[in-house]
Amino acid sequence: MSEPNGQPTSASGAKLFKVAFDLEEERPNWPPVSVERLWGEKTTTKLEIRVVNTPFFVRGISFGDLIQVRPDNERRELVFENFTSESGHSTVRIILLQGTEREIVESRLQVAGCSWELANAFGNLLAVDIPSTVEYCELREWLLAQVRAGRIEIQESAISSVHRQQLPSFP
Repeated sequence: MSEPNGQPTSASGAKLFKVAFDLEEERPNWPPVSVERLWGEKTTTKLEIRVVNTPFFVRGISFGDLIQVRPDNERRELVFENFTSESGHSTVRIILLQGTEREIVESRLQVAGCSWELANAFGNLLAVDIPSTVEYCELREWLLAQVRAGRIEIQESAISSVHRQQLPSFP
């Protein structure tokens, strides 16, 4: 959704802003980008933003989390400064190793109550938002079974305290 002036807005009508997250290389060629930009909406706290989409590469951030930003006048954009508080959502990335698995994985995620984002440039990568209401332990067991079967790879990028409490032993 967007206003007549082209400024994107959230479902609640709040103006959305892009926030740049500078990424460090974790291993050669990963992540495949040096900056990821996420949408966010301002809160009532100065320079605080609520993230309103699911990151593909940023670690430790999920949909709904609160972050502080700083204006970077040279770059002409808002840049992530630090994490403020979690929303209870978790972020998991799924890499589809077999093209035939997309429907099965998406169906299971939908049944669980998750949403996900796709990027055209990374067709086999799903950025999955797991709301706090989802029973993550059960979903995680299913995902790990798919990993063991060689169908997918996963990266648990940001697991909320709500979901960590559901897991008997979390790394």
